[in-house]
Amino acid sequence: MIQTIEKWHQCMSDRDMSLLDELLAEDVIFHSPVVWTPQQGKKITTFYLMAADQVLGGEHFSYKKEIIEEHQACLEFETKIGDTVVNGVDIISWNEEGKIVEFKVMVRPLQAVNAIWKSMQTMLENMGYKK
Repeated sequence: MIQTIEKWHQCMSDRDMSLLDELLAEDVIFHSPVVWTPQQGKKITTFYLMAADQVLGGEHFSYKKEIIEEHQACLEFETKIGDTVVNGVDIISWNEEGKIVEFKVMVRPLQAVNAIWKSMQTMLENMGYKK
């Protein structure tokens, strides 16, 4: 269901995080590049993706390569945080209804991981997220 990835691209290009409500399954699992434990559920995944949009999205963000199969995709992206170039992948899996059931983010190099960790921690706190 490539419509899921098309809608994800719309969410990112328009920076319209309200689309996450349609895209995410209730029991979605989110794997952060800076948090070891998988985060489970629509609410926490929405928090993380909204914070990631604020930290990583914007004028420097773009997808460079895509591998899309029937129910999963690997999307390579590049962006910048300050002077740090970030290279990463979003690995997305969805169910028969087109709802995202797993979202994994992997990032390189180490300087990028450190920059994301600091920025995401601040962003999540500012958004009112508390563990």
